[in-house]
Formats: sequence, structure tokens, C-alpha cells
Amino acid sequence: MPENSWSENESYDELDPIGSWLSDWYDPKEEEEEFRSDFFGGLGGRRRKAAVLLMMVWGSTIALHLISWGSWIVAGLTGLLAVQVARIVLTRPQTESEPLSDDALAHAPSVSILVAAQNEEAVIGKLVDTLCNLDYPNEKYELWVIDDHSTDQTSALLDKLAKDYEQLKVLHRPKNASGGKSGALNQALSLTRGEIIAVFDADAQVPNNILRRVLPRFDAKPTGAVQARKAIANAPFNFWTRGQMAEMALDSFIQQQRIATGGIGELRGNGQFVRRAALESCGGWNEQTITDDLDLTLRLHLDRWDIEFLPFPAVEEEGVTCASSLWHQRNRWVEGGYQRYLDYWRLIARNRMGFSKTLDLFSFVLIQYILPTVAVPDFLIATVRHRLPMLMPLTSLLFALSIWAMSTGLRRTHRKREESSLPSIILVCIHTLQGMTYMFHWLVIVPITTARMAVRAKQLKWVKTSHQGSS
Repeated sequence: MPENSWSENESYDELDPIGSWLSDWYDPKEEEEEFRSDFFGGLGGRRRKAAVLLMMVWGSTIALHLISWGSWIVAGLTGLLAVQVARIVLTRPQTESEPLSDDALAHAPSVSILVAAQNEEAVIGKLVDTLCNLDYPNEKYELWVIDDHSTDQTSALLDKLAKDYEQLKVLHRPKNASGGKSGALNQALSLTRGEIIAVFDADAQVPNNILRRVLPRFDAKPTGAVQARKAIANAPFNFWTRGQMAEMALDSFIQQQRIATGGIGELRGNGQFVRRAALESCGGWNEQTITDDLDLTLRLHLDRWDIEFLPFPAVEEEGVTCASSLWHQRNRWVEGGYQRYLDYWRLIARNRMGFSKTLDLFSFVLIQYILPTVAVPDFLIATVRHRLPMLMPLTSLLFALSIWAMSTGLRRTHRKREESSLPSIILVCIHTLQGMTYMFHWLVIVPITTARMAVRAKQLKWVKTSHQGSS
């Protein structure tokens, strides 16, 4: 059991009196037994839950237009969210920790690096070469690449590379292996020995000093995971990749600020590092979800672990280069994000994470999922009644936050680039304008995915993004 579990966290109620008050209506020991015995017990009935949620959200939107004091409710919600947004914007991010020194390496933890690969012949060789030459003692880390029944030359290439690198171990999965990417990671996990489990995508471009920079973040006992900032390797390619570059900068800012305010840090799959004790405590990777990283994020926080964020150095990856690939990828992300809330809503409602994290979670559920979903009925009703949308104050606040977060994130990430000095305000403005234009795709994808989930659940299978290799 982790150091910060119920049994050892006797002062939790004193530290979080509001959370204690919210928790008075249930027995924590009984809830803990339920939590430990069946972490994935709420995974059923997603379509029914999604339908109920959609009816509640759309019904509430219609009600706001029909009742005379609906505008006052919106004003109240806007005021509450504005306080949370102000905290996000004004809080200073955590200071960066010093990298491991040469003297500290003798006592540094062991690391197992996992890469799930399927038809990755274009990129896997470069990644293996990089990961087998990290600035970290060879005896303290191992690399496991899971070949998930590739039909190209990935399998043969990995077998050849295994003869050249002693750290590399290859696990071949048969065609009928279950669980998708999560199943591949779980199968390899049982064979690893590292205290820290690192996960990279096959197209990752990993800095040589990544382990020295990440591992000091685990010095705090409640830290269960660390997510390295992601960047787009092929950002100059076209409009879509430049938009993803700005989107990653926005995400970097939001991640840092949420953690600094006592909120939720999130895993992003590629470049994630998890303490073995934390991963085993919450049951490994969920094989019944389409976004293993988002699901694990919530389970770690529900298990009272913290997730830290490493802004520098970044782990680069290929951005998708066309609208159709972006559409499929983001549909999966949105549905996976929804799934975790539908699966664990009872545990969230019981305030397992504490008041600060629960408040942060509800704020960003409203911002990321609810507001884009209600925008459709709100706009239609406003058009029929010849008035402004009821939720315009909330959406305006969201838009302002996005602009500030993206521009600040771009300034922060550019400032650390060794090959250039601080960019001009004009360059940041141009990138922000391009990024915000690109971000409008979320206003289409979120409501469509929400409606589809209420009718037809997505098939649980590993739908990988095609990688071509970038310089």
C-alpha cells in the first residue's frame, strides 16, 4: 500500500476539513475495501451513463433558457469559474529540480523502459539506439520493447537489435493477444525489475539526459508519476502540425499551473514515468479503456498519489499531418477522457482525492467537455429566440483562458530553446493566432463524440497512429 493511503494518512481530515465534511456521509473503511477489491468495478454501462449525462447536460441548458432567473445561475457559475481561472493564471509554477549528479547515480533508482510497438519499422531502430545510450548507468536500467504482432519488419528488426544492445529485451505478442496497448504494457510489467516504469511511444525522440532530469521529481513520497512535456518534432510541416505545437504549449502551461494550485497533473502516454509501487497499488494499466494514460491518471489520484510535470527537456513526437488523422485521434482522446469519469464517478463524488483536486477536476470537466457540449443547444435556442447565447459569459472566459495559456506556454517553451533567444512578441502572437484557429476543431469533436457515446460505444482496440519517421 502506498505511503499516502488511508491507513497511514491519519492527519488527512485535519489537512482537508472541507473534504472531511463532504466525506461524513460514508464510511471510509468500507469505501477503501470496495476501492481495493475491485478498482475496475464501475466499467460497465458506459453507453447508458453517457446517455444519462447527455440528457442532463442538454436538459439543464434548455432549462436555463426557460426559467426567468437562468441568467443569474450562469453569472454565478461564471464568477466561481473566474476565481479558479484567476488561481490558475496567477499562481507561480513550481521550481525546476536539479538533475542527478554523478555522485547521486550510485543511489539512483532502477528504471524499466517500456515501448509498445506495432508496425513501427520506420522509427523503432532510432528509438532503440537512443534509449540504449542514455546518460544513465547501464546496470540501472533496462529497455523492453513489446512487439504487438507486427506485420511489417518490426519484429525481425527488434530481434537483430537485441543482439547489439544488452539492455534491450523483446517481447513478441501473438495475434490473438488481448488488452491492446494496455495489455502489452501489463504483460511486460510482470517481467521488469525497475523501481520506476517509463513509457515511450515508438516515434519518441528522447533527450539523452531524461532520466537524470525526471528521477529527482520522485523524491517526494506522494509522487506516483511524472509526465515529461511533449513537443512536436515535425512542427513546421503544415498548419496541423503547427497547431499541435501550440496545443502542446497550452497543455504545458495548464499542467504546470494546475499542479501548482494543488490540482491534478495528468499523464500523456509518451514520456510518462510511474513509480512501480503506485502502478501496482492501483492495478496496472486498464485493459478496458481506449486511453490508458488518461485512465491511469485518474486512478493514481484516486489512490492518493500525486503526478508531477517536467517542463524541460521535452520528449518530441510526430504530429499527425492531415485533418482525417487528427479527427480520428482526437475522437479517441475525447472518448477516453469521458470514459474515466463515467467509470469512476462514484469515487470522485466521495471526494477521495481531497477538496483541492476534486474542485480542480470539476472545473476542467466543465471547461474541456461540458461547455463545448452545451454550446450546440445553447446556440440553437438563442438563434430561435433571437438573443445572445445564454452561456456566452462562460465561453468567453474559456476563450480568454485559452489565449493566455497558449501564449504564455509558447513564451515559456521558446525561452528555454538553446538555439534561439527569446522570440519577439509578434512571433508569439502569430503562433497563438494559428493555434487558437486550430483549436476550434475541439468545438466540433467534443459534442459529436459526446452524442455518439450515448448511442454507440467505441470498440476497445488499439488504434495506433501511423509514424513515418522525422529528422
